[in-house]
Amino acid sequence: MKYLVTGASGFIGGCLARQLVRDGHEVAALVRNPGAAGDLEAAGVSIHQGDVRDKPSLRAPMSGIDGLFHLAAWYRIGVNDRGEAYRINVEGTRNVLETARELGVPRIVYTSTVAVSSDTGGRLVDEGFRHQGPWLTQYERTKWMAHYQVARPMAEAGLPLVILQPGVVYGPGDPSAIGTAFRQYLRGRLPVTPQQTAFCWAHLEDTAAAHRLAMERGRLGESYIVAGPVHTFREVFELAERLTGIPAPRIHPGPSAMKSAAALTKILGAVIPLPSAYSAESLNIMAGTTYIGDNRKARRELGFTPRSLAEGLRETLRNEMKRLGLTTGEVAGS
Repeated sequence: MKYLVTGASGFIGGCLARQLVRDGHEVAALVRNPGAAGDLEAAGVSIHQGDVRDKPSLRAPMSGIDGLFHLAAWYRIGVNDRGEAYRINVEGTRNVLETARELGVPRIVYTSTVAVSSDTGGRLVDEGFRHQGPWLTQYERTKWMAHYQVARPMAEAGLPLVILQPGVVYGPGDPSAIGTAFRQYLRGRLPVTPQQTAFCWAHLEDTAAAHRLAMERGRLGESYIVAGPVHTFREVFELAERLTGIPAPRIHPGPSAMKSAAALTKILGAVIPLPSAYSAESLNIMAGTTYIGDNRKARRELGFTPRSLAEGLRETLRNEMKRLGLTTGEVAGS
């Protein structure tokens, strides 16, 4: 089969592209900067220059394909540029899906997120849950718009589309704030984790595999939560301590303290630039929030089988310790 992957230079998209090549498929990647995609090319992926914000640039790479994976997205926390989030997450998704419809692409998998449900207040929500706002981040807001105002209506109008909703995705080489937190922990530079805040944690390889399953087995017009097991941040780093022997953070501020800190940084941020990790937006999404979804539908219909956090975190931490030049023999099971 011949597949096109948007967002192949990203964390999940790159893993997916490599898995597809290993499965024997012909894989193309849409990238804005071909010069930075040498690793994909070396893995057997053909590179096409294009930008989801530029609709005409999508036609040539999308012509004649058997399936499309649309993963390209804007993901920033604590950044004030709202326009870029909308142009990529909403208009970019509309450009991609409209072009696929015009060219008659037979099957499409679009990567949404469990974050369209925002803070679930401790509830394990399923695909039928629909949050109506407010949103804690621009990422949530624009991905909600792409999900409910672009992708879902087009699927209901007959576009051959399957929607996936991952939660937190972790793994070796993770460039996100989650990966940064793990590396800070391994260096002994992460003194604080929030109380109560919980996410669904799925390993990178499992999340990429879920995309392949959705292309092969997903029911057109359906959404699937492909999130991993639920754990609080405190549980995650306590497990990391058991695996590595490196002490977990001992300070665990509650939601009220985190919200107070967010209010203060919002004032400060209007006067002086702050690192994104200390922005009001970043602190608010750690103030006792739960971004958690029920993956039973994906297990039942797709055969999605995410590994346990213990298994995935052991491999991830071992890899990160090697990258940092730390002793890896302490990782349990290594």
